[in-house]
Amino acid sequence: MAKLLYAFSCSVDGFIAGPGGDMSWLTPHLGPDPLVDDLIPRIGALLVGRRTYGGDDPHRGGEGEGKAFGGGWEGPQFVLTHHAPAPAPGVTFVGDLTTAVAAAKAAAGEKYVNVLGADVARQCLEAGLLDEILALPVPVLLGSGVRMFDRAGPAVELEPLAPHWYRVLG
Repeated sequence: MAKLLYAFSCSVDGFIAGPGGDMSWLTPHLGPDPLVDDLIPRIGALLVGRRTYGGDDPHRGGEGEGKAFGGGWEGPQFVLTHHAPAPAPGVTFVGDLTTAVAAAKAAAGEKYVNVLGADVARQCLEAGLLDEILALPVPVLLGSGVRMFDRAGPAVELEPLAPHWYRVLG
């Protein structure tokens, strides 16, 4: 059965996007990464937040603009939203978390469902649905923006699986 993985790049001060969702900070740091290159074929579906789906693209102006992983991945995408935009090929808009997770897992089969978007990841974590986290720190201090997790609540224990890769416990 598919696992939910929150895989993301972040500044070392914990931001996945700059102010207003700006992703241009990441552009100079994109490139071959053995860990990411190994992960991409293991992703069977994406679970994406609405702001992430319609937001800034670190591949803007390049060949991979508007494509998952800059064009390095293709497959079913499930966008969690209460206000679906115009239909898009390969994208399913879903209004509630439980239905979105179930549909993404079914589509992913034995592969990962990669969660994209801090708010969706937070919702998955709070609902006890998030299985693993892959945090890829980038040597930048953004100072403000969208945090990788912005939540109050009890601590969440993680079990290291590999460098930067963790299993969510409990």
